[in-house]
Amino acid sequence: MAAQAAGGYDHQRLFPDWAQTILLPALRERRESDATVKLLKPPGVYAPQEDTAMLMSALRREHLSPRAEVLDVGTGTGAVAIAAAHHGAARVVAIDTSAVAVFTTRLNALLSGHARAIRVSRGDLTEPVTGLRFDLVLANPPYVPSADVPMAGRGAARAWEAGVDGRAVIDQLCAKVPALLRPRGVLLVVHSVMSDPAMTVARLTEAGLDVTVTERRFVPFGPVLRERADWLEAQGLIEHGQEKEELVVIRAEQP
Repeated sequence: MAAQAAGGYDHQRLFPDWAQTILLPALRERRESDATVKLLKPPGVYAPQEDTAMLMSALRREHLSPRAEVLDVGTGTGAVAIAAAHHGAARVVAIDTSAVAVFTTRLNALLSGHARAIRVSRGDLTEPVTGLRFDLVLANPPYVPSADVPMAGRGAARAWEAGVDGRAVIDQLCAKVPALLRPRGVLLVVHSVMSDPAMTVARLTEAGLDVTVTERRFVPFGPVLRERADWLEAQGLIEHGQEKEELVVIRAEQP
């Protein structure tokens, strides 16, 4: 019999058998550690990192009305969606293309006490919310340049692989998000300098948004960038011997 989460919810009713197989061991590990601060981070789901922290910091600088509706695109563990609910959003829609990420976010929302405010949907980018409007859209899209074509269709690599120029997903967001913003609605997106933030600023500006870069931070290369450093250098995206990448947060507001 599946263990019950906080509030007496039965995992067997919330999650299919395959999801329980992945998530319940992570839940047990969480209970054995500091359950007050840790999210479930099962294999195959992007774990919060420096880019997540930057996006959450930018979120906390935004004023949300008591009825604010927020969209989190590419939610992963649900860390940013939960932060939005904690910041006062009345409703948060969290989207991910990964079924495991969707179930992880549902369980993390439940464990955090924000399940009522967060609705989680599986789908491609903004497809599940076509025709809706939001006060705030949050996005930590895949942005790592890669020589692999086509991009990863399964597994954790979907969270970072972004085509040769690192813009395969960013460009789609620039095209789709403006129509999802209410008047005075804001997009916050984080990505690497390697994936050309000037292009992001230009495309969002062309869409009629007021755009600024609000934060920059250098972070050490992780395993993925260290592994492909030679290729990135050959493409002119990093310098020889470079060991850090620059991340930026871009804020775009609908007039």
